[in-house]
Amino acid sequence: MGYLSESALEELNFRSLGRGVKISDKASIYDADLMDIGDFSRVDDFCILSGKVSLGRYCHVTPMCLIAGGQPGVELRDFCTLAYGVKIFAQSDDYSGETMVNSLIPRKYKREIFAPVRLERQVIVGTNSVILPGVTVAEGCAIGAMTLVAKSTEPWGIYVGSPARWLKARKKDLNELENRFLQETNA
Repeated sequence: MGYLSESALEELNFRSLGRGVKISDKASIYDADLMDIGDFSRVDDFCILSGKVSLGRYCHVTPMCLIAGGQPGVELRDFCTLAYGVKIFAQSDDYSGETMVNSLIPRKYKREIFAPVRLERQVIVGTNSVILPGVTVAEGCAIGAMTLVAKSTEPWGIYVGSPARWLKARKKDLNELENRFLQETNA
């Protein structure tokens, strides 16, 4: 995988750009001036980031993910991972049929849903999952593959299905590992 050089990253004019950031030369970045990318975070091949997006430290956006921050924004706090093909939307059309849909239609003919999305620290989202506007994925949650997250979660849960449902509690052992990692790396 090829990554953008430091100078190429600077030319994108991110609102803020941390140390050790890696962004694939095959990723598509729109509105970088609205984005904050934290230290040692990585965005892989064929990802699309658009609108207001904030990645904390050590966040990994694996291949083929979409983060559509739009106006309200999407925030991933420290140590979040999006597995292959995850889609996160901070805005969406109203699918009820009461209004028209599609970005080619003037706003007066449609009703859009705008709401920020936040993934708290130590969240992992499984492959091909979808997170809808207004959702907060609480600290330490694991979202199983192909899960539709339409409502906010409780901390340290494992969620699966469409729509997402709580399966069981997630262990918190990784907190100690995080502390050791940060001490060893002086981060």
